[in-house]
Amino acid sequence: MGETKLPFDIDSIVKVALGEIREITEVNELEKWRVKYFGRKGIFAMLTTSIPEMEQTLRPVIGARINSAKKQLNEAYEERQAIISSSFKEASRFEMNLTLPGLRSDYGSFHPITLVSRQIVRIFQGLGFGVHTGPEIETDFYNFEALNTPADHPARDMWDTFYLDTEKKFLLRTHTSPVQIRVLEKMPVPLRIIAIGRTFRRDAFDASHSPVFHQVEGLMVGYNITFSNLKAVLSFFLKELFGPEIKVRFLPSYFPFTEPSAEISISCVICKGKGCQTCSSTGWLEILGAGMVHPEVFRKSGLKDNKLTGFAFGAGIDRITMIKYGIDDIRLLFFNDIRFLKQFR
Repeated sequence: MGETKLPFDIDSIVKVALGEIREITEVNELEKWRVKYFGRKGIFAMLTTSIPEMEQTLRPVIGARINSAKKQLNEAYEERQAIISSSFKEASRFEMNLTLPGLRSDYGSFHPITLVSRQIVRIFQGLGFGVHTGPEIETDFYNFEALNTPADHPARDMWDTFYLDTEKKFLLRTHTSPVQIRVLEKMPVPLRIIAIGRTFRRDAFDASHSPVFHQVEGLMVGYNITFSNLKAVLSFFLKELFGPEIKVRFLPSYFPFTEPSAEISISCVICKGKGCQTCSSTGWLEILGAGMVHPEVFRKSGLKDNKLTGFAFGAGIDRITMIKYGIDDIRLLFFNDIRFLKQFR
């Protein structure tokens, strides 16, 4: 029994189709080839529709040969499609517009809090002040008791404290003033130091408050230290920080660890003292709290020399930064948004 003779030559169709596809290099030409052989009116569609008209014995043989040919040509199509796609990507990789500016690589810079902190340190080091730090986890003694703020003192309401135990013996420091006590306990007088670092209070996180903020504290202790010395040092500091044209104002205030106490303001750097939204139309911005060290603080620190005097001051570095750079939302200092931070390079 000889080989079954088919009414059309499938092998020849496959040979021609393979020869054509090898010459194709464009996507649109490949699509035309696909439509020619596999489209609704393509060659294989015509071959398939002719099967019912053939003899019953030929139908399965022809169907199998058609399916085998379609599979072979589909594999050739996918292979050619992959080659053309790869060639297109490779060519696209080298296509560039040489007139476009290059992409600048981003680089880091100091945070505005760091910039202001370093400037503050430089100013006070120039005046002979040493720089000290202290623990952020403090005891009630150093944070309150030694600073003339006993447990029943109403001034404790000024600080919303993060306590770390139920007995309220340990806490996150609410100010950098505890460093003053630690320094007075260990260092000989006379002395002049600043303490700088993070502090914590249970404040809402909004445009003007943060539960974490930065402070600088200053202390000068010796003999014959007067309020005039305080005014001279702080006036010099503020003019170095904000410019010699600003005015400095001292008003009476209250802090349990200083007596007398003062609130220090500067003329508004935004409106030059004329009155604006930033200074609430007063022309002044509160910037510091200060005063002469209370005698009880000396006693709590173990200093019994009644001739000792000194002054202390404290300021929020975050507030200074906002005033210095015209920042109207303290949250910007903590969000680490590169679009904001790159302004301070």
